[in-house]
This record gives sequence, structure tokens and C-alpha cells, in this order.
Amino acid sequence: MQGMHCASCVGRVEKALGSVPGVTEATVQLVTGQARLQVDPAAFQLDQAVQALDTAGYPVPSRRLRLDVDEMHCGSCVARVEAAARAVEGVTEASANLADGSLRLELIADDGLVPGLLRALAQAGYPARLADVGSSSRRQREQRDQQDLERLQRATLLAAALTLPIFVTEMGSHLVPGFAGWLQATAGTTAILYMQMLLATVVQFGPGWRFYRLGGPALWRGAPDMHSLVMLGTSAAYGYSVIATLAPGVLPAAAVHVYFEPAAVIITLVLLGRYIEGRAKGRTGDAIRHLLELQAPEALVRRGPDWQLQPIENLVPGDHLLVRPGERIPLDGTVLSGESWVDESMLSGEPEPVRRGTEQAVVGGSVNGNASLEIRVDRTGEDTVLANIIRMVQDAQAAKLPIQAVVDRVTARFVPAVLVVAAITFLAWLVLGGESALSLALVNAVAVLIIACPCAMGLATPVSIMVGTGRAAELGILFRGGEALQTLREVDLVAFDKTGTLTVGRPQLTHLELAPGVALDREATLRLLASVERQSEHPLAAAIVAAAPAGLADASEVEITAGQGISATVEGRRLHIGSDRFLAAQGVDLVALAATAGALSAGGRTVIFAAEGNQLLALLAVADPIRDGMREAIRGLRAQGLRCVMVTGDGRSTAEAVAAILGIAEVRAETLPGDKAAVVRELQEQGGAVAFVGDGINDAPALAQADIGIAVGSGTDVAIESADVVLMGNDLRRLDAAIRLSTATLRNIHQNLVWAFGYNTLLIPVAAGLLFPLFGLLLSPMLAAVAMGLSSISVLGNALRLKRQRLGKH
Repeated sequence: MQGMHCASCVGRVEKALGSVPGVTEATVQLVTGQARLQVDPAAFQLDQAVQALDTAGYPVPSRRLRLDVDEMHCGSCVARVEAAARAVEGVTEASANLADGSLRLELIADDGLVPGLLRALAQAGYPARLADVGSSSRRQREQRDQQDLERLQRATLLAAALTLPIFVTEMGSHLVPGFAGWLQATAGTTAILYMQMLLATVVQFGPGWRFYRLGGPALWRGAPDMHSLVMLGTSAAYGYSVIATLAPGVLPAAAVHVYFEPAAVIITLVLLGRYIEGRAKGRTGDAIRHLLELQAPEALVRRGPDWQLQPIENLVPGDHLLVRPGERIPLDGTVLSGESWVDESMLSGEPEPVRRGTEQAVVGGSVNGNASLEIRVDRTGEDTVLANIIRMVQDAQAAKLPIQAVVDRVTARFVPAVLVVAAITFLAWLVLGGESALSLALVNAVAVLIIACPCAMGLATPVSIMVGTGRAAELGILFRGGEALQTLREVDLVAFDKTGTLTVGRPQLTHLELAPGVALDREATLRLLASVERQSEHPLAAAIVAAAPAGLADASEVEITAGQGISATVEGRRLHIGSDRFLAAQGVDLVALAATAGALSAGGRTVIFAAEGNQLLALLAVADPIRDGMREAIRGLRAQGLRCVMVTGDGRSTAEAVAAILGIAEVRAETLPGDKAAVVRELQEQGGAVAFVGDGINDAPALAQADIGIAVGSGTDVAIESADVVLMGNDLRRLDAAIRLSTATLRNIHQNLVWAFGYNTLLIPVAAGLLFPLFGLLLSPMLAAVAMGLSSISVLGNALRLKRQRLGKH
């Protein structure tokens, strides 16, 4: 536990733990920071104890873990993987993702938990291994997936080759006149039956063995999955046919039929559907794959007097690298020598290369331009900017929306329910089917088992999230989680910080006018004022310092009033620089320059006053250029029906001038940095969800207060903890695209769920034969296999449409 410092802390921790259901005794050691509990296993839950300690202010150290999990094939698998993980002591949260075969965990920070966790998953039938965001780990995973896909392709081709003669000999008799007589005359009925049985046996226990290998243990554990359904359905058809072939006398005369063809065709079609599904699922991970391809696998590193080519996994902070023209910069670092143009568009989204020279930072994954650079490695592995971006995309892709919880609960109970429905179907047809009751009971029960595989339900939500967030990353939009993806489309109002968000954030001094009667000339005045502003970190101060002549003086007795102004003594003069409110508080009369100030403010400039003592000295005007594309971005948001509000510390006239240029109707001017969160709270009280867009530095409280915080970054600083969405680069048209993509993704999810649930809801009764009394219709098990495969492929195909979303498309 963290935060224990004294005996009173021990008492509070023991009291908090004692209140947890199932805890009979709690003993806490201050020195070790550990608690020993006696519990009632039937009532105690570890996550409740962890929550109680967190609420009491003594959090238990935790860690996040990501595993790659094998053998997850349907929605019911997801629920079982999560249940197996949560059953391990120390795991407080588990979230499995069917689309990418991953499991995200929150667990107590104890490395000893991991081996037990992996054993528990393996025992549940889902072998797992640790995963990371490194390119080598991802390549290994992709190699395994590719090998699995190739094996599946071979199995599908073999099954099709063996099934084709069965299909031709069976269906040809029904479709081609005279074909049945020719077969009997040529080969004989008995030979044809034995040929079909032989080929069907090879299909059943060759390519179809995967359904026994995976479905059998799951059924034995009492946790049947889609493999169990296919195994039961095809085994019933195949086994019945073997009896009808080898021992027909044990069956009623009217029930002596063979179903080698449906059994073999079902296995072939299910394998084909799984292969097509695997190909499509591979495309959902394109965004992560493209990000990983940005990382150079090797680098030239100095080893003694020589440069050696080494894998980047062997590099450590402090290593010196040589990056030649045209090569990717391997890792984050600092330029030691050389100067070159560097393409950082993969991170910043800005198309123009930037100049990088000595002592400047460079980012791994960017492309060196026209000259060699020697770089000192600063960050490696998961600490790099690129790794951080990949981790954010992976976390967003693994997120579960609230609707997914309902889907998981349904699919966890779906397969057992299907088994019950299949059993009822078999018994009902056995009683009501007349002379062919046994055959009809078998065919319809098999159709129910095959058509009810819940693959589409399990894929409906995660594949849309994967494709949507992946496409967002390609557009320079990083979602921190699924909640942000869902909340963004619900936004009614967007509030913008001005400086650094709507504007470039590098103001320039455009005007300096001396007050009447001032003895100093403009250059001397600017030198004095710049000497004061040099003590401030405000962007407006930087603009004044940049415009000043050389030879600034030292300042003393510096006093800064946040958001208002600065006072200091320079060469014996007590100077005040700041807003009209700030100078008015110093007793300065501003009337002499009021008209000039009004005109400049109306033109969108920020006006600053300067005084010596209580005597007005000068007026300065600073302009911060509006970012390119900002008008188009605001126009796009308004076209979606969103209210846009600008929040700034500038005076009202300046703020309204800038807002008018941008097309923003509402302005909250003269807002201090610490009051922006209060403005957001006020906007929220008006009703509707509020998004706040800022630079993620001074705007952290407002970003946290908003329903969704959106940080605009350069692309090299994406770890903005208070933001829910990060827009890499400075093009706010990405926000318009993000909202449209959020809406499209949620609509896509709903379409998938309607299709997946509607498919099962409508076709299971048809497969059971409920339409037979009315229309004489029965669903062939082979058509059921086709429909089952098409359901998953349709869900995947619909999700992949999100890849066509464009930036700034209206």
C-alpha cells in the first residue's frame, strides 16, 4: 500500500479493510506497507478490498498488462477468458478483445501473479503469452497469425478437394437427368456409399479435427463454444450416416439415409468462412502495422572507434547513433552534431519538414533529410514517443463500450442455450416427424447447431472500434479509450482555448506607441520594457523580447500577477506592464491611448499597456496569427450543428475581433487560466455535453472538467494525461473528422449488432423447422453453414468501410 506514514495511517487502513465484506481480521505492518487478512472465501472479493483502500487514500500499487491469447474464436470465448483471468487472486480487471486476440488486465503490482495467470488461462483452454508494443513482438505475432492462416488455407483446400466428389455424386443425381442411373451402372450404389464414407471420414478427422481439438475440451469443461457446435452437428450427421451404411438394420426402414455430404460440406464451408474472416480481420490491424513499420529495425551505433549496425533492441540511453540522409531516425534522441531537414509528418501531421540541429530533439520514426546527423539516444523501448502512440491506439482498440457488456453477457449464455434449443428441436421432430422422424430430427438439430455460432455477435463491436480508432490514428487522431469514442459523438458544444490552439501561439509585436509627453524614444522604451518582460514566460512577453534591441538591462524586485501583468525595477525605474485592468489597479490613467487601444483591439490585436510608476508610458500591440485551416475547421463543426465558444484571457474587443474572423459567435473573454475550468462548468450547466480544446499545458483543469478533453499537440508530446483525445499536429480540421468518425463508428457498431442479433434471432427458428407447418420450408444444414460464415464476413466487411473516412470531408 502507498501513503502510510504513521500509526494513525495503520489504524485507518485496518478500519477500511475491516469494512470489506468477508474480512474477519486485518493486520497492517507500517514498515513493510503490507496487510495480512483473514477472510471468508465465500464472501471476500479482492477488488472490493483494493477499492476500499483506494477510497481511504492508501492505494495498492497496480500495473497494467497485455496478453496475446490463442484460441479465442467467438463471443462466448471472450466471457470465459475474462472469467478465468478474474478468478486469479490479484487481478482486479480483465477485458478481452476478440478482434485482435488480446487480453488487457489490471492487477496488483506483483510479478509473481503472472505465471499463475498464464496457467489459469491455459487450463481454461486459452494459452496466452506476454505482449508488448515492440515491433519484434508484433512481427512474431503476425508471423504466427500468418502461419495459422496458411494452415487454415491448406485445410480448406484439402476439405474442398475431398468434399467435391461427395457433392458431385450426391447432388448430380438430383440435378442431372440420367446421372443417377449412369452412376449405379458404372460403380454401383454400395461402392458409391463406401467412397463417400471414406472421403467424409478423412474430412471429418483431417481438416475437421480442429473442431474436435478445440470444441471437445470446451464441451468437457462445461463451456461449449462455436467449435463445440460444429463438432456436435457434423459428428451427428457423420455418425448417423456411418450407421446407415454399415448397419442399416438398426434403423427404421424409413430413416435409412446418409448425410456424408452435409457433414463434409459444412466442415468445408465453415473452414472457408474462417479463412475469409481471418483475411478480413488482418486488415483491421493495418493502423498498428503501419505505425510499427515507422520504427527502424537497426541502427548504426558507435562502439569504440567504429560504427556498428545493431538491432534497436540492443540500444540503451546514451548510445550515439549515426543517421544518414534518407534514413529513419531509430529512437528518440538529441542531435549532437550536424544539421538537417527532418520529416516528422508521421507524428505531427504537418507536411513541411523541420530544421533540426545541435541540441535539438528528434523523434524515432521520423525521416532524416539532406544531411547526416549524430544523435544521442534519450529514450528506448516503450518510453519512446512512437511506442506511446502505439500503446494509446492499442488501448483505444481494446476498449469496451457500455453496449459491449450487454453483448458479452448474452454470448456467454448463448451457446448453452443453443444446445438446449437443438435438443428440443431433435425431440420435437422425433415425436412429430412421422415416418421420417429420425432423419428430420437429425437434419433440423444439426441446422440449429451450425447456424447459431455466435461469431458475428462477438465481432460486432470490437472490429468496428479497431477499424475506427485505427483510421483515426492514420488521420492524426488518438483516442485514449472507447469512452472517448462514444462521448465525442454526443458533444453539443465545443469550447476552444485561443492562444496556441486557434492561433499559432507565437505572437509578434506589431505596434508600439508612446504616451504624450514621454521623454524616451521608441527604442529606449522597448529596451526597458523587454528587460522587464524577459522575466516572464508568457508568450506575449516573448514577442516583446524578440522585437527588442540587444543589450537588455537587469531587472529586480520582479512581481508577476498571473494572467494580468508584471512589475519590476530596471535602472532605477519602477515599471508596470500588463492589461488595462492591471494598470488601472496601479493607479494609471489610460485615457491618452484609449482610442488607439480600441482601434487595435478591433483589428484583432492584443493590447498591452506600460507605465512608469503611475504615469502611462506606452501602448504595445501584439498579434498572434490564426492557424491555417482554422476557419474551415470551425465551419465544419458548425455544419454539424455544434455551438462553438472561444475562451481567452484577451480583452473582449480583441477576442471578439478574432472570433469574428473565425466565425465563432460566442466568446468568454478576460478569463484567467485558473478560471477556464469554471467556464467549462458553466457551459455544462446550460445542458449538453461539452468538449474543450486546448494545448494540454495550461489548459489541464479545463480539459479534465470537460465531458471530453481534446488536446492539440505537436505530435512529439502525446502523453497529455488530462486529455481524452489528442489531435497530433495543429490542424483542427482533425476535430471535425474525429467527431464524424466517432458518429460513423457508433453507427457502424449498431448496424453490426442489429445484423448479428437479427441473424440469430430470425434464423434459429427457421433452422428448427418452425416454418415447415406453414410453408413446408426447412433450412438445409449446408445453407446454415453458408449463412453462418456470411454473418461474420458481413460484420467484418461493414466495419472495414470505416477505413474510407476522410479528413475534413463534409
